[in-house]
Amino acid sequence: MMRSLFLTSRPLSWVNTAFPFAAAYFMTTREIDATLIVGTLFFLVPYNFAMYGINDVFDYQSDLRNPRKGGVEGALLEPRWHRLVLWLSGILALPFVVYLVVVGDPASWAALAVSLFAVVAYSAAGLRFKERPVLDSLTSSTHFVSPAVYGLLLAGADFTPALYALLAAFFLWGAASHAFGAVQDVVADREGGIGSIATVIGARRTVRLSVVLYLLAGILLLATDWPGPLGAVLALPYAINVAGWWRVTDETAPDANRGWRRFLWLNFATGFGVTMLLIAYAFVAPAAP
Repeated sequence: MMRSLFLTSRPLSWVNTAFPFAAAYFMTTREIDATLIVGTLFFLVPYNFAMYGINDVFDYQSDLRNPRKGGVEGALLEPRWHRLVLWLSGILALPFVVYLVVVGDPASWAALAVSLFAVVAYSAAGLRFKERPVLDSLTSSTHFVSPAVYGLLLAGADFTPALYALLAAFFLWGAASHAFGAVQDVVADREGGIGSIATVIGARRTVRLSVVLYLLAGILLLATDWPGPLGAVLALPYAINVAGWWRVTDETAPDANRGWRRFLWLNFATGFGVTMLLIAYAFVAPAAP
C-alpha cells in the first residue's frame, strides 16, 4: 500500500510545484521564514498527493490500459485504495491550507483557491477539465504556475511587465508540457473513453502545437529583467525534444513516451539553470521594499 501511495504523489514531479512557490516567495522577501517553509512543504507533498491522487482515482479505467502506469510515471491505484486516497488528499492538505490562509490576505486567498480548484477540477467526476480540449492543458499549467503566483502575492511582490512576461512564459511552458504528455496516452485514453487535447486534434498536431508553445515561452523570456533573457535558451531543449515526434501518428503516439521520460529528467537540468539565473538576479536586483 505505501508504495502505491508514494507513487501516486509522483515524487519526480514534487519539485515542479514546490520550487516555483519557494523561488517566488524567497526572491520577493529575501528571507527564510516559517511561511516559506510551510508553503514549500505544502506544495512539495500534500499538493502533489492531492493532484495526482485524485487523478489516479478517476482515471483508473484508462490507467488499466496504459502500460506506463505502475511506476514513477504514476501508480495503478487499486479500487480498494480509492476512498483512502481521496480522504488523505484532503486531510494532508488541510493543516497547511489553514496556516496559509491565516498568514495571507484576500489576494493570496484567491490565488490559493484557484490553485486548489484546478487540482480538483482537472480530474474529479462532474468537472473533468482534463477531458475538455485546450482547457485540459490550461488547467494543467495552472497547477504549476499558480504556486508561483500565490507565492508572489503572499510575499507582496510588485507585478511589473517583466514579471508578467515571466509568468506568461512559465504558463506556456506548462501548457506545452501537458500537451506533449497527452500524446503518449492517445491510444489508452481513447480505449478508456477519456478525451484530451491529443485525442481531439490528433497526436501530430499536438506535438507541433507543443513545439510552438515552447518557442513562444522562450521569446517571452527575452522581455524579462536581466539575466532573465538568458533563460530563453532553456526553452530550446524542450522544443528539440518534442520536435523528434514531428511526424508522429496516432498509432505510433505511445512511442512518444521516450520523449516524455527525457522531459522528466530535463526538468532537473533546467531547474539547475533556473536556480543559477535566480542567484545571479539576486545580486543585480534590489530586494523588494
